[in-house]
Amino acid sequence: MPKMNLSHFEASFLFALFTSVVLGVVTKSTDRERLQYGAYTFGCFLLALFGIGWVMYLGHG
Repeated sequence: MPKMNLSHFEASFLFALFTSVVLGVVTKSTDRERLQYGAYTFGCFLLALFGIGWVMYLGHG
């Protein structure tokens, strides 16, 4: 089996995607609510990813 060599961003992106899908499926009852909540949580994950990344970049400095 080939090994996956992911960057930190790629791994964080996949975590956000899979976690958002699971949260959408588990917490909501209709398909429309699931899709909306999944997209919302995915957006929040990405916003947090970029926000924390910039804080770390500026704080390292």
